[in-house]
Amino acid sequence: MDPRQKLIKLIHVAKRDLRLGDDVYRLLLKSATGKTSTTDMTVPELEKALEALKAKGFKVRHKTRPHPNPSPKGRGATSRTVDQEAQSRKIRALWLGLHQAGIVRDPNESALAAYVKRMTGVEALQWLDEHQASRVIEQLKKWGFRAARQAEDRADSEGPRAQ
Repeated sequence: MDPRQKLIKLIHVAKRDLRLGDDVYRLLLKSATGKTSTTDMTVPELEKALEALKAKGFKVRHKTRPHPNPSPKGRGATSRTVDQEAQSRKIRALWLGLHQAGIVRDPNESALAAYVKRMTGVEALQWLDEHQASRVIEQLKKWGFRAARQAEDRADSEGPRAQ
């Protein structure tokens, strides 16, 4: 991949990580470079846009590779890979939805993996079989429904609000 494409991809990752709406994202690009689209930018302009995103809190995370000399227990220093199977994507979407609703505090992959391990005893999302993944999906849905029901009950107990 050429450097320009890498920068564009990184800028889009930053947009997602910072949870920027399209209008805010384009304003940020325009203030940094005078352009509202990464496809219209030169490499130096893309670098300026990336620096502006870093100033807003984006941190570039590099993928780690397994350590060439794994420990005696057979565990290398590997990063947690993100499984792209349909059920895994559904689990991740439910998890992030619960986070956006204020139910889950930590939206990170490691927190999701810890939850999956508590539910199934399986260390990583990509190692779940179909039955285990379905069980995790159903539990996440139930958690969301319970939280929504509790919020409704609280709202009902407060009674009608004065206007």
